[in-house]
Amino acid sequence: MKRMQVFFSGTVQGVGFRFTAERLARRFPVTGFVRNLDDGRVEVTAEGEEKALVEFLGAIRESGMKNYIRDIEAHWSAAQGCFGRFEITYS
Repeated sequence: MKRMQVFFSGTVQGVGFRFTAERLARRFPVTGFVRNLDDGRVEVTAEGEEKALVEFLGAIRESGMKNYIRDIEAHWSAAQGCFGRFEITYS
């Protein structure tokens, strides 16, 4: 199991990015969260099998949000097993 922490920059807040990521996550066996950051980026942190995470990231990149994304910064680590589902957080 892996953890993927991805930071999306561009015009990614106020365009339905979090809702799109949450909807797409339902297609994959992943858990975690998506949230807006104070600096204008959106963070997606997800855990699951590496293949599912790569496919989830690809789905976000190819979704209707692709024209809003300017840059993607991804970090990989071992899963911590602390999520029960994938959800939008507001912290």
